[in-house]
Amino acid sequence: MPITPEHVGRTYPPAPPYEVSRAKIAEFAGALLDENPAYAGPSPVAPPTFAAVIAAQAWGAMFDDPDLGLALNRTVHADQGFTFHRPLRPGDLVEARLTIEKVRNRGTLDIVTVLVDLLVDGVSACEARSTLMHTREAADA
Repeated sequence: MPITPEHVGRTYPPAPPYEVSRAKIAEFAGALLDENPAYAGPSPVAPPTFAAVIAAQAWGAMFDDPDLGLALNRTVHADQGFTFHRPLRPGDLVEARLTIEKVRNRGTLDIVTVLVDLLVDGVSACEARSTLMHTREAADA
């Protein structure tokens, strides 16, 4: 059964908590070749796109849901956006909760928008919104 607009609003249990560390922030900033001093020093913050690392971990529950028929190998990450309430910092233990926000079906293409709320101490630090394009196998069409 393919994912449909009837699945909008489905929320999954959070991914295992992710602890933000100075080392992970430095590693991520280095991979970006971003030498912004805000990502180092005594009180570093994570680069904004670091949130995608944590948000993507919440996708597993959705891809493991047999009711949706999604397959990672037939999925393209088409768009990403963030709404920050505060930066992520070393020591933050982040809980990522995914909700399906929107589903559109066009032939064998499913366009799925998901919202992952990144919570620290139960309070939203960031909302990561992704649009995924998923093609169904011909037998599913």
